[in-house]
Amino acid sequence: MDVPFKIDLSGQVAVVTGGTGVIGGMYARALAACGAKVAVLGRSRENGEKVVAEIAADGGEAMAVSANVLDRESLISAREEILAHYGHLNILVNCAGGAVKSAQVPQDYFCEAAEGEDTFFSIDLENVHRELDLNIYGTMLPTQVFGEVLKGQENANIVNISSMSAYHPLTRIPGYSAGKAGVASFTEWCAIYFAKSGIRVNAVAPGFFHTTQNHALQYNEDGTPKPRTQHIVDSTPMGSFGRIEDLVGGFLYLVDPRGSRFVTGTILPIDGGFHIYQGV
Repeated sequence: MDVPFKIDLSGQVAVVTGGTGVIGGMYARALAACGAKVAVLGRSRENGEKVVAEIAADGGEAMAVSANVLDRESLISAREEILAHYGHLNILVNCAGGAVKSAQVPQDYFCEAAEGEDTFFSIDLENVHRELDLNIYGTMLPTQVFGEVLKGQENANIVNISSMSAYHPLTRIPGYSAGKAGVASFTEWCAIYFAKSGIRVNAVAPGFFHTTQNHALQYNEDGTPKPRTQHIVDSTPMGSFGRIEDLVGGFLYLVDPRGSRFVTGTILPIDGGFHIYQGV
C-alpha cells in the first residue's frame, strides 16, 4: 500500500479490531507498510486472511485473528494468540463499530412523518442498544483486554474511531451519534487515566467519504447526488466528499512515535471542515 508519508514502526506490533472492514483494513495495510507486524482482528478469520494476503503481497507481515469485540473470552483468546506469535503489543486500533440500520429514524423532523411510518417513538430501542454496545462497549472491552499489555512498551498507544456525530448529532441516527460521542468521551478519559503509564490515547473522527459500499446510498442511478448527499457537500467548506485514503495521513501522525510523542486525548477530525461549519 502507498502511504502519504513513511514512519518507522519496525519491530512494533499492532492489533486492529474491525480489521476486515474498509477503514480497519486500510489502517492494517498502512501500519504494515510502515514496518509494523499487524494482527488483523475480525469475526471472520477467512476475511482476515484476505487482508493478510494483501499485506504479504506488499511485503508486509500480518496474521488473521478471529474474535468478537463484544465477547471478553474471545478477546482474551485473541490476545494470547497474538502474544504467542509476536511476543508483545505496542499499538491498539479500535476500528470495530458502525451503525445499525434498524435503529435509524426515517425522518429528520417528527412533523415530517408519513402516516404509518416509524418515528423515534416507535423504533425498537433494542436495536439502539445493539448500536451503543457495538460502538461504546466494542471500544471499551478491547481497550481493557489489549490495553493491559501495552504498559511499558515502546510507543504504546491506542487509536479509536469517532465520528462527525460526536461533535453534533446527525439527523436520523440518534443511537450512532450517542455511541460515537461516547467513544470521543472515552478516548479523553483514557488519555488521562493512562497518561502516567506511558500509553497515549487518541481518536480519528472521519467526515464523509466515497466508498463502493455507500455509493448507492449517496447517488441516484443517473449519478446525481441524493438530497442528503448534496446537503453534506454544501455543509463541507472544502466542497466535496473525502477519498477514503485521506484518512491515512492523520492516523499515521497519531501512531508516529516521533511526530506525536506529546499528543494524547486528541480527537482528530478529517472532514474537510464539516464539524466547524455553521452554514453562514
